[in-house]
Amino acid sequence: MGLLGGIAAWPLAVRARQSREGMRRLGVLTVLAADDPIAQLRTAALIEALAALDWREGSNLHIDWRYGSSNRGLIAQFGGELVALAPDVLLAVGTPCVVELRRRTSTIPIVFAIVTDPVGQGFVTSLSQPGGNVTGFTDFDAGMAGKWLQMLAQLTPPVARVAVLYNPETTPYAGLMLRAIEDAAPLLGGDSTGHAGSQRSRNRRCDQYALAGKEHRHTGSAFTISNRAAIIGSAARASLPATYWNRAFVAGGGLMSYGTDNSDLHRRAASYIDRVLKGAKPSDLPVQNPTKFDLAINLKTARALGITIAPSLLAQADEVIE
Repeated sequence: MGLLGGIAAWPLAVRARQSREGMRRLGVLTVLAADDPIAQLRTAALIEALAALDWREGSNLHIDWRYGSSNRGLIAQFGGELVALAPDVLLAVGTPCVVELRRRTSTIPIVFAIVTDPVGQGFVTSLSQPGGNVTGFTDFDAGMAGKWLQMLAQLTPPVARVAVLYNPETTPYAGLMLRAIEDAAPLLGGDSTGHAGSQRSRNRRCDQYALAGKEHRHTGSAFTISNRAAIIGSAARASLPATYWNRAFVAGGGLMSYGTDNSDLHRRAASYIDRVLKGAKPSDLPVQNPTKFDLAINLKTARALGITIAPSLLAQADEVIE
């Protein structure tokens, strides 16, 4: 009986070992916390897109997940852990994740998502010819800045001055975004634009307000999204209309948002992960800009601020919170 049992079990053990040997490995490093609803939506989008390409977690694909919780120290630690596991491909979600993974490997393919200005930051040589072991999907298009100011221009009472809130300690690409915002400033009317402490316009003005100090541990766009409750609350207490880069702010009580559909970037990243697993080199896969954006408006917040939003803008919204 014991001999028969061993014979019966042997093929199962062989099949299990063969299954493990045939399984590919993906390492995912993201800036957000695992329990953040935004991270959960993005994770679900990635898993769904991979499954559509016949890559199923636990079947033919093992995924090592690491969530940085907007903490640069954790992101660095997890970057080292993932590289040590020697996966077939890495997914880096957010600029700090790309930085930490690139420091540790020049051979393991890295696909990134939600990264601003990868050329300016030195991640790739060019969008069309990335070079090296890194490629992926950006989250910023210069036209977004024009849309942000255009939205503010469609409020009553009218907006005369705009401030840009960011963390200079953790936003190496701020210059790119500020230039795009300045270029779009004529949409507000007036003659010129300026920075706080530099030139001043006669009528309309765009000022940059830097935010640093205690929160330097927060990274990139994750800084504002991780602190969205505090930022939204401050705007409400000051009775200031604000437009944001992600719809999560509007869901949390912010007035308006326009930005890249980041879940879509995760779905598109799955296509590059698939191609790398099938033998493609990152250097042969061009970096792609965002193609899907969404506009959200919170009418409840508008009423609380005593603001009227132009019907033409409301008609463009993908989501309106009543």
